[in-house]
Amino acid sequence: MAPHTLKYTTKLVSKRILILGGTSGIGFCVAEAALEHGADVIISSSNAAKITATIAKLQDEYPELTSSQKVSGYPCDLANPLELEENLTRLLEQATEGGKLKLDHIAFTAGDALQLPALQDVVVDAVNASGTVRFLAPLILAKILPKYMDRSPANSFTVTGGANAHRPPPGWSVMAGYATAIEGLVRGLAQDLKPLRVNIVSPGAVHTELFEGFGKDLDELLKGFRENSLTGTVGRPEDVAEAYIYIMKDRFITGSLVASNGGIFLV
Repeated sequence: MAPHTLKYTTKLVSKRILILGGTSGIGFCVAEAALEHGADVIISSSNAAKITATIAKLQDEYPELTSSQKVSGYPCDLANPLELEENLTRLLEQATEGGKLKLDHIAFTAGDALQLPALQDVVVDAVNASGTVRFLAPLILAKILPKYMDRSPANSFTVTGGANAHRPPPGWSVMAGYATAIEGLVRGLAQDLKPLRVNIVSPGAVHTELFEGFGKDLDELLKGFRENSLTGTVGRPEDVAEAYIYIMKDRFITGSLVASNGGIFLV
């Protein structure tokens, strides 16, 4: 009897996957998962030193994989709106060697520090700045990516939203507004870029490095997240990363939201 050909776990073998925000948190776990699925991985963040350290970490974790699969990375500043298109174009040029090696999948997990002003303290400039990385960057990336990725249902662009779009706590008006906007953006991009697939992963509370900024309030914050979860846990980035891998592999999903939030809306 002929050996059975693997058709599920090999879907990403030799695929070229770019992960923006790939040096930490969910993005780093997506990079790990992509490597385990046989892909070539390109990571990006605003910090060149972090990219170098992350590549070394991945090579140390997966020596048998990184000897045959490529792991590379390039810095890209997403926070300056005046240089955003130029910076993203440079990144895609580097990631594809000038368009010669096109991408198969892009996962956008980048984010900056959360801006959570009280409503009475909201100012226009700060609101605009809050959306540069999380909303404007994915939009401009979508504008330029067709040159570097074939418009095929085999390929995908996945962005990141958040459960606060649907259940914002007090003080989250600005971030909830952007989280809701990115969901609408994804549905529009799925139309504009078809048949290339565009989707969004919407995590709940996930314990990543961004949480460390809460300092002494972190323990109480995590306790609250656990109490507002049907699983009684806080999300782990390695669990949420599975959603991005699923979207890459399912050629029939587009314009859709995949939520990983511990059942927060049922509590």
